[in-house]
Amino acid sequence: MEIRVEVGSGASAREVPVAVTMRTPGDDFNLAAGFLITEGILDGPDAFGEIRYCRNVDPQEYNVVTVSVRDSSRFHAEALSRNFYVTSSCGVCGKASLEAVEAMGCAPVPDLGFRMFPDMLPALPNRLREAQAVFDRTGGLHAAALFDASGTLDVVREDVGRHNAVDKVIGARALSGGLPVSQHVLVVSGRTSFEILQKAAVAGIPMVVAVGAPSSLAVSLAKRFNITLTGFTSDGGFNVYEGAWRITGLEETE
Repeated sequence: MEIRVEVGSGASAREVPVAVTMRTPGDDFNLAAGFLITEGILDGPDAFGEIRYCRNVDPQEYNVVTVSVRDSSRFHAEALSRNFYVTSSCGVCGKASLEAVEAMGCAPVPDLGFRMFPDMLPALPNRLREAQAVFDRTGGLHAAALFDASGTLDVVREDVGRHNAVDKVIGARALSGGLPVSQHVLVVSGRTSFEILQKAAVAGIPMVVAVGAPSSLAVSLAKRFNITLTGFTSDGGFNVYEGAWRITGLEETE
């Protein structure tokens, strides 16, 4: 799917190609909205105007989504050149990559009182799996979801790509007026990468719980941006990599 941003209006309107991503069809507007926000291309959900499938594309294909911006000053074209550098980050360029996230205007996630009990965390991956309707049919998709402190599911999205699933979740919240996400935990299938922690930080998510391992750069970003991060989360327990103080009873162990 191609994502475009429409800048200007009337005869002066122009569409700027932003990104092409392989995705699982469905929740395409969520995906576009989440990607544009988490990559710093649009600076907030109130910057969005109309979101539509491209008028010049066969409607049976639905492979181009255009997002109009209410004010051209809310469109950060410089992020297009920075975007590839940030999302292709690796350990070699870690320090510069963390600085690039700060350059997007991303600040550490504040402590707004979100806490979870440790016995709640091991159950979250199973609850995520139970909500994966498309995975039940295909067996081949990742998922991301938001749960509140009591373990109640708020929103879940599936996609062949882990990053896309996270963008769909954040985009869904953005389009419903639910950003920042200050009172929920993000649960992801698979491992956690730098990009997933970056997206969580932009959305103001205080905790990320993963089935798999985090990368070392993801741990560094969690520390820099005040995010609680767990990995290898399952019925058998979990590892805490950063932010144990948000897990009730583990405050003294960090």
